[in-house]
Amino acid sequence: MKYAYYPGCSLHSTAKEYDMSTKKVAQALNIELVEVPDWNCCGATAGHSTSHLLAVALGARNLAQAETLGLDIAAPCAACYQRLVVAEREMKENPEIREKINGTLARPYEGNTHTYSLVEVIARVKDQIENLKVKSFTGLKVAAYYGCLLVKPPQIMQFDDPENPQVLDDLVRATGAEAVDWSFKTECCGGALAVSNTEIVLKLTRDILRVAKDRGADVIVTACPLCQSNLDTRQEQIKEVYGDDFNLPILYFTELIGLALGIKPEELGLNTHFVSTKKVLEWRDAR
Repeated sequence: MKYAYYPGCSLHSTAKEYDMSTKKVAQALNIELVEVPDWNCCGATAGHSTSHLLAVALGARNLAQAETLGLDIAAPCAACYQRLVVAEREMKENPEIREKINGTLARPYEGNTHTYSLVEVIARVKDQIENLKVKSFTGLKVAAYYGCLLVKPPQIMQFDDPENPQVLDDLVRATGAEAVDWSFKTECCGGALAVSNTEIVLKLTRDILRVAKDRGADVIVTACPLCQSNLDTRQEQIKEVYGDDFNLPILYFTELIGLALGIKPEELGLNTHFVSTKKVLEWRDAR
């Protein structure tokens, strides 16, 4: 279990707790992560909306850099994961694009490195979570939120069921928690529109939080920095605009797993969230 680790821009900045918890959980589960040397931005949002060729080239360079390690990529961020998978597919199926991009790269991508979501990587050792956990979240109701990038578009991602995926739910169950059955697990949170059109993001995130709360969720877990940011940081604004006081902690799935494995909250970044994670820690300590 050794992978080229592609943190992407978010995990070195606004999603540092995802980076922290990923590394701690990987270490506990004997998954070796080697950071991709001299990686660059995957081109999510701005890159691929500007130029398809540019977006593929950014992803292809990361694939080529990981290829020097002789390893497949583990990508924690759902947006990064999607952009790398798209680049991999385009380089494989489009000879014209492959020739043009490889002609500009210092090291051409030869097609030997493949990209996997961190969710998929950790799901492969789910049994270890069940065997190694020292704290059980029995009775805690967790809504697994996949967002729209992890499993869609299905013809490209080919990762779990695009409408009712279960891999994150299964990881939630491995911690002893109850995975909430809800209908908004793959709805869009608005992503980077939080900057250009906050009103839309407030409505979308409110809808997601409302459905999760109505289904009895105590906490939401996700695998996307943009999703986590929107659902976590916008709750106070939602309260001001709509009057809804959800007070729902939004954790990365690695943080929940890390707590179950007995890793200290501060080593997982639990103290960096906007919505307090105190209720999750109290639940853990009561068991």
